[in-house]
Amino acid sequence: MSSTIDDAITAEEAIFLSRTARSRALHEQATEVMPGGVTSSWSSSRPVPVWIDRGVGAHVWDADGNRYIDYHAGYGVNVVGHANPHVVEAVQRRVTEGTHFAQPVEDAIVVAAALAERFGLPQWRFCNSGTEATMDAIHLMRAITGRDLVVKIEGSYHGHHDLVNVSIWRSLDDLGPVDNPSREPGAGVATAFAELVRIVPFNDLDAATRLFAEEGDDIAGLIIEPMMMNAGIIPPEPGYLEGLRDLTRRNGSLLVFDEVKTGLVVAWGGATELFGVTPDLVCLAKALGGGVPCGAIGGSDEVMSAISDGRYDQVGTFNGNPLTMAAARAVLTEVLLPETYGAAEEIGRAMLAGCAEALADQGLESYGVVHGFKGSVVVHDQRPANYREFLEVNTAICHLNYLMQHNRGVFTAPWGKSESWTLSVAHTMEDGDRVIENTAELARTIAATDSTESEIFAVGGITA
Repeated sequence: MSSTIDDAITAEEAIFLSRTARSRALHEQATEVMPGGVTSSWSSSRPVPVWIDRGVGAHVWDADGNRYIDYHAGYGVNVVGHANPHVVEAVQRRVTEGTHFAQPVEDAIVVAAALAERFGLPQWRFCNSGTEATMDAIHLMRAITGRDLVVKIEGSYHGHHDLVNVSIWRSLDDLGPVDNPSREPGAGVATAFAELVRIVPFNDLDAATRLFAEEGDDIAGLIIEPMMMNAGIIPPEPGYLEGLRDLTRRNGSLLVFDEVKTGLVVAWGGATELFGVTPDLVCLAKALGGGVPCGAIGGSDEVMSAISDGRYDQVGTFNGNPLTMAAARAVLTEVLLPETYGAAEEIGRAMLAGCAEALADQGLESYGVVHGFKGSVVVHDQRPANYREFLEVNTAICHLNYLMQHNRGVFTAPWGKSESWTLSVAHTMEDGDRVIENTAELARTIAATDSTESEIFAVGGITA
């Protein structure tokens, strides 16, 4: 009897459900008091959201007691590993001394100085999430320049505040023509916000140059992930970031690096260090807090003077929260030391090579990227340069990979088409071997199917 990719998905989803009875029960209970039965829409996944009980080091246990090697890492947060002893000690100590004052604490100075050293930007302020960080950055660029327009990259995600929720797409058919991309706002965002945003493709300096030539007098700045991280991983082409740096500087606009996903993860000084281009502002969150909610913005003296002289009020009741600052201090000064990045990258490169070989053995082409704690391998015959090209990746295969890894003891982020893996300081080469073994089984399963066409998942879309 012939089999299809959908047959394989159906079989793996059945295994998934057989292992997660408690998660199913909790999800059903949660739907009575939480929309969708989850705490964040990003947690919703098929066949059922996974409810986590605990995590230690490189491992997590779900509500059913199943143990997994964790490559999800809370969407890239836990590069220090779960329950890291340095972070645990710092947080436990801080809890006994008070967790909130809405006044600065000494740890904030240490954290700011450490970030200044890593990113080459001397002034820092804190907030509570990546969304808040990018929101502050956009407010700053407009307060400083007196201009209204903001440029962002097609398909990129910078949090869920209004101005950046434009060109957040799930289907190739929704993007519009290349030279006039759609600016339809996300759900709940007023159309008027879309009129203040301009869209250019990643890795296309010519398109950005044309836009600045036409509307530069009205452009406050450009916000970009220096590596596009919601499309597997797409690195910048040589000269691209340098070109944007020159372009924005000539125009009197600000360049903002959204390093919420890359900062402290791809290198000791994030993508700013990795690619050698220093923007006007850097946005951080995720890994900075070691699992505690956090956010930060760093900038040049000139840019951040807009805060100190009162042109922009960067405020928040929980900004620089003592618990967050204690955790971040431990992360920066005791855990994520320079040598940890090389060790993680060695494991990641072995994983990438092993997965690529396993796929190639079954005649499947793939591409991948590894930097520091981050990496990805994608079953596709062409390395994409931008979001449109990435949308050609087969979503059904990505979902099958998620299921097969999960059913064989590896926890990755759901909707694996858009997410990469995240290592931690606790991962070992043996952990990487498990991913390779599972990928080899995935490759054999795909090779045994008659077709990779799917009625469950459409190519070019995250969900059907």
